[in-house]
Amino acid sequence: MNFALPDLAPSDFHLFLHMKSFMVGQNFNEDDEVKKAISAWLQSQASSFYDEGIQKVVPRYDKYLNNGGNYVEK
Repeated sequence: MNFALPDLAPSDFHLFLHMKSFMVGQNFNEDDEVKKAISAWLQSQASSFYDEGIQKVVPRYDKYLNNGGNYVEK
């Protein structure tokens, strides 16, 4: 059986959802400003933030495998 995993893991959705909230209303003049702001935000997150996103992968991957490799909705 050939399984093709979705491009984005739930941990990515977890990360991007919170990052989007952080970025709302901010304006940047240079790409480097954006990079610095995102880097600082990523470093400011507690390890539990990342753990929570990673833990979401396990049940979704299990659903994916039990669904014959077909795409799984949230």
